[in-house]
Amino acid sequence: MCGIVGYVGDKEVAPILLDGLQRLEYRGYDSAGVAVVNGKGIEVVKAVGKLKELDGLITSNPPSGKMGIGHTRWATHGVPSDLNSHPHADRSGDFALVHNGIIENFQRLKDELGQKGHRFISETDTEIIAHLLAENYRGDVQQAVLSLIERLEGSYALAILSRHEPDKIFVVRKDSPLVIGKGQGENFIASDIPAFLKQTREFLILNDGECAQVTQDGVQIFNRQGEEIKREPLQVDWDAEQAEKGGYQHYMLKEIHEQPDALRRVMSNRIAPGKIELSELSLTPEQLRSYRRIQIVACGTAYYSGMLGKYVLEQLVRIPVEVDVASEFRYRQPLLNRQSLVIVVSQSGETADTLAALRLARKQGARVLALTNAIGSSIDREADQVLYLQAGPEIAVASTKAYITMVAAFYLLALYLAKVRGTVEEEQLTTLIAEVLRLPELAAETLISSEEMIKGRAQVYKLQENAFFIGRNTDFPLALEGALKLKEISYIHAEAYPAGELKHGPLALLEDGVPVLAIAARHSLYDKMLSNIKEVKARGADVTAITFAGQREIEESVDHVLYIPSVNELFSGVLAIIPLQLLAYYTALERGYDVDQPRNLAKSVTVE
Repeated sequence: MCGIVGYVGDKEVAPILLDGLQRLEYRGYDSAGVAVVNGKGIEVVKAVGKLKELDGLITSNPPSGKMGIGHTRWATHGVPSDLNSHPHADRSGDFALVHNGIIENFQRLKDELGQKGHRFISETDTEIIAHLLAENYRGDVQQAVLSLIERLEGSYALAILSRHEPDKIFVVRKDSPLVIGKGQGENFIASDIPAFLKQTREFLILNDGECAQVTQDGVQIFNRQGEEIKREPLQVDWDAEQAEKGGYQHYMLKEIHEQPDALRRVMSNRIAPGKIELSELSLTPEQLRSYRRIQIVACGTAYYSGMLGKYVLEQLVRIPVEVDVASEFRYRQPLLNRQSLVIVVSQSGETADTLAALRLARKQGARVLALTNAIGSSIDREADQVLYLQAGPEIAVASTKAYITMVAAFYLLALYLAKVRGTVEEEQLTTLIAEVLRLPELAAETLISSEEMIKGRAQVYKLQENAFFIGRNTDFPLALEGALKLKEISYIHAEAYPAGELKHGPLALLEDGVPVLAIAARHSLYDKMLSNIKEVKARGADVTAITFAGQREIEESVDHVLYIPSVNELFSGVLAIIPLQLLAYYTALERGYDVDQPRNLAKSVTVE
């Protein structure tokens, strides 16, 4: 969840580390620090709070050196504080390191090291790693690093400096992401590619249990036995400018406005008039017809995309679909086999719970298809098949364009499976494909038509502490996602319910002025939804409805209506979600909160 950066080259390192950390702020953090090799030893500078606190310390007394590591911490062991911030060092200062992940056996190791005379100054699990390196050092730093793999239990990505070999950065990973960027006369280390996209497009991806030595002139990768591994770098074709704000006030607003283009990218070379082809999956028609059930596993926003995908898949493909929260999936002892297709969804490709679910599914013999935005991520490498979201870098913690491409990917997958399994007539398939191809244009139209009206609604929502979202069928997952967005960045308590469930309890919470967002984007359920809206309005709620253009009768039953372009109701999800994203954004803005980096949250959740 934290951010790691590192640099070795011929330039002053402190500004490079700060710049890299700024590009990883979206991961969420509560403190930051750097360690620089300065010719005399290793100088550590760190501070609790945002990067501006660290920047102030570095500006007033800059550490000088051309090699170093940096970190933004999201607290797990120990409260946010200067002492608990990374980097951490052993008492002699021979080793300094930064760490993402959680060391599950840290207390046992801490007790063991304490009995050998080691004394600790922080509450973290990370500090014991520096002491363990010092304890295991026998004249070879690489061997001391390799010994960590045998001793540490849990997840970790580590970047390590040592006074014993001051020209090298040592890195090692298990279950937490780490990449190495290759430059000319300089090399970079990061927990995520966007940190150094401006400097290089060539990245080496470390696998679990591998470590590397990084110097100014090259990179050597080793397996856990210490044997060198040759690996070709990954060529990243993201535009570095995609990771900049581009004139928008926040990354989130920029990414909301990028959604029409993101939809075009996820559809490119996969769908055309009368045609749907996902040859990249390399699954034979016989394999696709052999599956008897589909299991979707994801977390948070990705989970809600899977809920919507369930409705579309079952309706078009006529196959049972289950959707599970990844953090609970393993613990219900799921029953999978070779006739199960498991779809895991993760923007970052590093979500710890989703990765664990993937591994369990494969162990039980199921084939795993991943929907991910991150080429070279753990989920990308370990899944049997991958459908890339093509959303480009997403910086804001609250996901928008990655979510919309997840939903679009489910549309494509459902149409493709329906074609292969023959569950939809050819004429109907052609019509559905035509509707999906309209979505980028209609998404752009929705952005233009809804933004001003939503700004007005934000003036009302900013004064509230509670809100309700309701919908039916595919509109229910949209309600969940809309409520989540409002919670994430405006800190308003928001609940989402299937509209028909209100009378089974939640209706007791409604009173005069409580805001309710009602999504009515299912033609087939419009009348039933209208009845539910009237139930809400009869209790005095302030109701805003989202529905298709032309549904004018709804105006008599609600306070405000936002119309989206008419489209086949199966595919309304990518249009109806846009006003909900904008509502969360402008409400948070009105309340004066940090939109891109909401409190307590991180972009990539790499711990369980």
